[in-house]
Amino acid sequence: MEVQDTIIAFSQSEKIKSGLIWVSQALQMLNGLQEPEKRGAEKTAKAIIGMIGHEIQLGKNVTGDVSWDEVLRHIDKALVMINSGVAAEAVVHLTQALSQVTSIGHRSMTFLKGEGLL
Repeated sequence: MEVQDTIIAFSQSEKIKSGLIWVSQALQMLNGLQEPEKRGAEKTAKAIIGMIGHEIQLGKNVTGDVSWDEVLRHIDKALVMINSGVAAEAVVHLTQALSQVTSIGHRSMTFLKGEGLL
C-alpha cells in the first residue's frame, strides 16, 4: 500500500459512509409520505446515491483498489430497488455497501496507524 493512496482511501471511506447513512435513513422515512412527496423523495435519494457513486468511483480510480467495485455493485442494486418502486428494499443494499466501505476504511486506518501517521 502507498501512503498517499491509503490516506485518500481513508478519506473517501469516511465521506462515503456518511452519505450512505444519510440516504439510508431518508429511504426509511419514505413509508410515511404521500405519493407525490414520496416520488420527490425518491428522486432526491437517487441523486444523492448518484453522488455517492461518483465518490466511490473516484476512490477506485485514485487508489486502484478493486474493493470499491463491490461497493459499486451494492449501490447499483440499491438504485434498481428504488427504480422498481421498492425503495425501502434499497436499504439492505446500502447497508451492505456501508459494510464494505467500513472494511476499506478500517484497512486504511490500520495501515496508517502502522506507519505512525494516525
